[in-house]
Amino acid sequence: MRSFDFAPLHRATIGFDQITELMDRVSSNNDSQSNYPPYNIEKVAEDGYRISIAVAGFAETDISLEVKENTLHVSARKPEVADEKVYLHRGIATRSFDRKFHLADHVRATTASHVDGMLHIDLVREVPEALKPRRIEINSTDPLQVAATSN
Repeated sequence: MRSFDFAPLHRATIGFDQITELMDRVSSNNDSQSNYPPYNIEKVAEDGYRISIAVAGFAETDISLEVKENTLHVSARKPEVADEKVYLHRGIATRSFDRKFHLADHVRATTASHVDGMLHIDLVREVPEALKPRRIEINSTDPLQVAATSN
């Protein structure tokens, strides 16, 4: 696959860092993040989302959630225990993992719950009033002419 160098774009733009970082992430063929653990992302409301991660075998104390610079970082570590069991088949994976989700602007994690081996993380998009579209009324009179005639 062809790779692109966005370094010249980084030098020539100001304030578009997130766009170029997104293009870097998408264009790089980064397979360092495995498919473990499986997860779902669903839209639960107009501005609400939920990430559900299968974390069977992990207790709440084994799981860590952190949001930093628009990145949700989910990790789990199982304490090392000497396992004296002899498995004929071991299909339940309880290996440690790190999973990162890049969040869009104005999206924040609100709550997390651990139910029946599933970790649910609720997200909400809160666009500030200043960024929401607003309607401007159209007047039939020119305010400059009204101000000039009153003087």
